[in-house]
Amino acid sequence: MTIRLQLAKPKAKTRLGMLATSTFLALAVPCAFVAAPVLAQDYAFQSVKIEGNDRVEPATILSYAGIAKGARVSAGALNDAFQRLQGSGLFESVEIVPQGGTLVIRVKEYPTVNVVDFEGNKILKDDKLAGLVKTQPRKVFSPATLEADAAALAEGYATTGRLAARIDPKVIKRDGNRVDVVFEIKEGAVSEVNRITFTGNRSFSDRRLRDVLGTKQAGILHRLIQRDTFVPDRVQLDRQMLVDFYHSRGYPDVEVTGVSSEMTRDREGFFMTFNIREGQQYKFGQITTVSEVEELDAKEFEGLAKIRSGRIYSPTEIDYAVTRMEEVALRKGVNFVRVDPRITRDPRTQTLNVEFALVRGERVFVERIDIEGNTTTLDSVIRREFNTVEGDPFNPREIKNAAERIRALGFFSKADVGTKPGTGPDQVIVGVDVEEQPTGSLTFGASYGASAGFGLNASLEESNFLGRGQYLGISVGTTSDNQQNSIDFVEPHLLGRDLKGRFHLWYNTSESDNSDYNTKMMGISPSLEFPLARNARLEMRYSFLRNELSSVTSYADDTADGTDNGLWSSQILVAEEEQGARNSMGPGYTYTFDTRRTGIDPRTGFTFRFSQDLYGLGGDVEALKTTALLRAERKVWNEDVTLRAELEGGAIAARGDTTLTILDRFSGNNKVRGFESNGYGPRDYVHDGAGAANGDALGGKYFAALRLESEFPLGLPEEYGIHGGLFWDTGSVWGLDNTTGGRSGAPSEVDDSLRLRSAVGFSVFWDSALGPLRLNFMKAIKKEDYDKEQNFDLTIATKF
Repeated sequence: MTIRLQLAKPKAKTRLGMLATSTFLALAVPCAFVAAPVLAQDYAFQSVKIEGNDRVEPATILSYAGIAKGARVSAGALNDAFQRLQGSGLFESVEIVPQGGTLVIRVKEYPTVNVVDFEGNKILKDDKLAGLVKTQPRKVFSPATLEADAAALAEGYATTGRLAARIDPKVIKRDGNRVDVVFEIKEGAVSEVNRITFTGNRSFSDRRLRDVLGTKQAGILHRLIQRDTFVPDRVQLDRQMLVDFYHSRGYPDVEVTGVSSEMTRDREGFFMTFNIREGQQYKFGQITTVSEVEELDAKEFEGLAKIRSGRIYSPTEIDYAVTRMEEVALRKGVNFVRVDPRITRDPRTQTLNVEFALVRGERVFVERIDIEGNTTTLDSVIRREFNTVEGDPFNPREIKNAAERIRALGFFSKADVGTKPGTGPDQVIVGVDVEEQPTGSLTFGASYGASAGFGLNASLEESNFLGRGQYLGISVGTTSDNQQNSIDFVEPHLLGRDLKGRFHLWYNTSESDNSDYNTKMMGISPSLEFPLARNARLEMRYSFLRNELSSVTSYADDTADGTDNGLWSSQILVAEEEQGARNSMGPGYTYTFDTRRTGIDPRTGFTFRFSQDLYGLGGDVEALKTTALLRAERKVWNEDVTLRAELEGGAIAARGDTTLTILDRFSGNNKVRGFESNGYGPRDYVHDGAGAANGDALGGKYFAALRLESEFPLGLPEEYGIHGGLFWDTGSVWGLDNTTGGRSGAPSEVDDSLRLRSAVGFSVFWDSALGPLRLNFMKAIKKEDYDKEQNFDLTIATKF
């Protein structure tokens, strides 16, 4: 980083201009003319004469000089007066000249700044740079401030990774005691992190630890596409992230003893080394609870710990136990109770014994909550994450939990929550300092199928709509055969409570999507979602659906010209088309249990979802539709490999005299990879000797799918952001109420039995400059002759 301070020459290179600049340089050097004899004696001045001042009042100058009329003044006092005047920052030069009984103070005021300009900047715009400097138009010019501004600009570029940025401030003198200030900027290249290494890590590989850091390593591909920059302020955060990573995996004694950041010779890169002392991994030992508060019985709190002995130690699990105990104490009406986890270790067995002690805390109240740094997000969005309001008893645990909830919103790149003393000894002020980050995302996707061809989709999402914390999502997808459009709006805190309100609208159409019929499906579904427990939530909804099947080719249509072209559809679909557009209405619910909400074990995640919709409270359809999903994820082999498993299924049963149509039944879409949309399941395919029909998929009343997947490194340098995966899917769609297919006069039986399909595939994951990208290469290994395969698909996501 280079900072050079100099005075600029006028742009017109004339002798007069050069002379003006030289004169300004001379005046910029402070000087004082004090006669030599004065230094040897004291004086008393009957009057003080001030010369050269224009903007500064004489009284102000006299107050800085501190010389009273008629008082005896020593040589040292004159020097002190000079120093005070010069140090005021108001004058370019100061002269103090005794002339008999008169003291003459001559000053030359600093000029006024006419304009402040920035030249050469491209990465940081003028408005951003203007906010970093204190030199402003129509204010008094100060060389010291100018030098500080140059340093501030260099620091601003350093935060973007441009440590080689060069700032040259220049001053151009104008008439009327005015100057123009120009900052000439050479932004330089981004200082990349060329290599990140670790020492002392035995339990986790360098690759795994690099994934933890906020600072990323740049490589050859990233030089061509995107650059990962070195930001000095991020180093301390990286250290803390490493410590948190080890703590959550049972290493309470871990230390990051040092971080070495060495700059390359060309000043465009850094080599970083993190020195780690891991310590031993511990497990939970004995878990006990004691109470030092008379109103509380320890036995009532023992079951709230929910920590099993022998489980790997996790501070998060202790935090949740403390939170549960303190919440119960508050519900019992006992304030100022604190739960202290007292930890003792047994190095011999490498276990930690935890005693939860209920103790009486200090009587401290929350005076107020101050929020700073949010320019888009409303204060109310942040404030509602606190269960504490002004005047409530101060609970450090609740403040910490509120801080975690604020960070979990995803609206802020930084969210610091702290406390400071209030106006009284029993008052505290809670301060929230946030730094906002982009919350919108623009996602593009592409897919390819042997028969469907290429498909494109795009979605626009904003998770902090208008700064209100609301979610708005718009999705549009299209292929040559179908279109899928939807709008979602979510209010996460309806009526100021933990009540999520959602409005979902969709409109989907298809034209001969692996079929010879068209569909139109639209619907509206408002819903409310609320918590049942820490990991469990329930959504209640009411749905309005309108579905229509059209353009089904009957046997009569196909033979209208007297020729059987074999283009006719199944009798099943012909009969279903005759029912016309149908409305479905009714309530539904979804129960979700997700351990990822707690994060107690960061290596494992478990999700269960169960949904039911009851149609028949209005509309043309009476049916009960049920779906369920079970998902598990586990990181193994020092967390370098991720294993996932998903089991999904569903059933729909008609009620009353309702006849289900293909628009009510399940299709094979996205259930088993390796197959096209409507690519497997019951199909009216082969008929009598008159020929084959269109072979349209009919869907089924039931579906089941098992998906197994692994994600792992490929051995490439991790800075490329490329890793691989393998997957195996199996499942089926089956079951029809009516299996009489074929054509009129020549019926045949449709096979709607349970026939398993399966496919294997290889995935490539790439964290590219465009966003996360996934390529799937698939092959169906168990299929029916009439199934439609898909061998490749691609998805891309990017954020703005």
